[in-house]
Amino acid sequence: MTDVSTDPRHNQLLAALPHDQWQRWLTHLEHVDMPLGQVLYEPGDTLSHVYFPTTAIVSLLYVMKNGESAEIAVVGNDGVVGVSLFMGGDSTPSRALIQSAGGAYRLSAELMKEEFGRAGPVLHLLLRYTQALITQMVQTAACNKHHSLDQQLCRWLLLSLDRLHGTEMVMTQRLIANMLGVAPAVAAEGALELQSAGLIDYAGGRIRVLDRGRLEKRSCECYAVVKEEYERLLPHRLAA
Repeated sequence: MTDVSTDPRHNQLLAALPHDQWQRWLTHLEHVDMPLGQVLYEPGDTLSHVYFPTTAIVSLLYVMKNGESAEIAVVGNDGVVGVSLFMGGDSTPSRALIQSAGGAYRLSAELMKEEFGRAGPVLHLLLRYTQALITQMVQTAACNKHHSLDQQLCRWLLLSLDRLHGTEMVMTQRLIANMLGVAPAVAAEGALELQSAGLIDYAGGRIRVLDRGRLEKRSCECYAVVKEEYERLLPHRLAA
């Protein structure tokens, strides 16, 4: 059985590439390990690569001047990290932090810009992905303002779960707090409430989802909005 962390076509966007583009990219894709907590780039950095996660999850965080941060989106095997590069920005105001360890493939900035400039099927695929990502960002902002911490945590767990193999993730209190923009003690309290309700098992920095159905019911509508937009805009995964 193929190890999905080292199979580039486990990434949904790479799997959706037409044959010609796939053959052109194949020799340029570089596999990289993505350890938990590593920062891929900071606000204002000039991007040298884009990253296509296979088993890792990357959190995009907006960082305030006082150092506090809050998550604006998550990227996993559904997409690519570094959309500002091919959208013409070269740098980004966000931080990219590895939320769940795993593997990814990266492509140089020069090659990505060259491919985007061909104005072919890759351009249209990446634009659809960017629209889906923007929807996630907008919905996250609305959720953070209008919904309870409990609902936000459920949404966040579900989005992460959709981008993982299995039902378990490694998540420290501090990491959860950074994602949600709250104090670690508040994040821990929220996770323990879900555990008391029998939805998750949370111990030793590991979260295992026990009842996804009830987790979806407990979440706000934001999760469903994001999920439906991704399904509408992006192709189903192709077999490698």
